[in-house]
Amino acid sequence: MQDKVTFALAKGRLAEKSVDILEQCGIDCRRILEPSRKLVMSDASGKFEFIFVKPSDVPIYVEHGVADVGVVGKDTLMEEDRDVYELIDLGFAKCRLCLAGYKDFDMSKSRNLIKVATKYVNIAKDFFDGRGQNVEIIPLHGSIELGPIVGLSDIILDIVESGKTLQENNLCALEEIVNCSARLIINKVSLKTKADVIKPLVKKISDIINNKEN
Repeated sequence: MQDKVTFALAKGRLAEKSVDILEQCGIDCRRILEPSRKLVMSDASGKFEFIFVKPSDVPIYVEHGVADVGVVGKDTLMEEDRDVYELIDLGFAKCRLCLAGYKDFDMSKSRNLIKVATKYVNIAKDFFDGRGQNVEIIPLHGSIELGPIVGLSDIILDIVESGKTLQENNLCALEEIVNCSARLIINKVSLKTKADVIKPLVKKISDIINNKEN
């Protein structure tokens, strides 16, 4: 019997959009999104398996081969820096990874230390190391915008979608680091050992995304 192909998905919008694309590829996985506490599910054919994990864990499961395929945001992929193939920009879950704070904060001014609150610790370290800028990185995992408001940090590094949350807290994007969106990632070994299933699937997904863009 042919080996199953396992997908790592994060419940929520990423999973919903991913399932929509997989449905267009001919995989009947509508029941995957039905209310359930199950963490492992299969499609109607039993050929594809889905595991539901935290967004930041998707690259980890794929790197270790527990999952063959994953869908993850570019921001998470950059932060985790896992040894996987990033094959397709899926074009949804778009956002910007930005430095943000009060509009009068001057990023270029000479100072000994800038305090940066973020959950993207590795991205922040790489970014400011590349600039040779002296910063203190303060790890936060919720309500990052509070950093400048309560004086914990000078600025934050976070994803920005509409910018409404920043605006409502009198903050603004000071500098854009990178545009982000959902990416299809593949385990490096699986791409070889399960090529007969994965490569045609990747081609179908690529065609769907290209047709949407055109």
